[in-house]
Amino acid sequence: MARNTDRGDRNEQGREESDLIEKLVGINRVAKVVKGGRRFGFAALVVVGDGRGKAGFGTGKAKEVPEAIRKATESARRNMVRVPLRDGRTLHHDIQGSYGAGNVLLRSAPPGTGIIAGGPMRAVFEALGVQDVVSKSIGSSNPHNMIKATFKALGLIQAPRSVAAKRGKKVAEILGRKAEQAEAS
Repeated sequence: MARNTDRGDRNEQGREESDLIEKLVGINRVAKVVKGGRRFGFAALVVVGDGRGKAGFGTGKAKEVPEAIRKATESARRNMVRVPLRDGRTLHHDIQGSYGAGNVLLRSAPPGTGIIAGGPMRAVFEALGVQDVVSKSIGSSNPHNMIKATFKALGLIQAPRSVAAKRGKKVAEILGRKAEQAEAS
């Protein structure tokens, strides 16, 4: 009986992993010059997400493109992180992240704005399930540094509920809604 349960868990896990959104950000070709000519190698950069606030990125290197993509996808699945989203569509607050020479600015946006982001950052937000965001890449346009800076910034986002719990206050106090209600009365 335990075997049937194990198979059920595996099928459920397989279904969960197949629901993931995979975005190929870039493929890099490098050449090694040897006696008989050139040997080519490929490096892939992939972003994976579930579209509900969980995403990760990974890199993979191999002699052939499909193998490099497979390795990058596996790496991305292992490195997934959860990001708190407001109303499941945007960020809770504006944030800045940097990695190396890559700096990114991420801003929450009102409904209907869409994803205003360039290249690699767009792939991250689509995989994450963010629908409204404004972002700007400042500095390096290297896809690796931009994605790492974006994930660094996303890791710094705090939900009002967690901030309220740390401070021992109510969520309304953190958001400043109590002050607004008092002024309106």
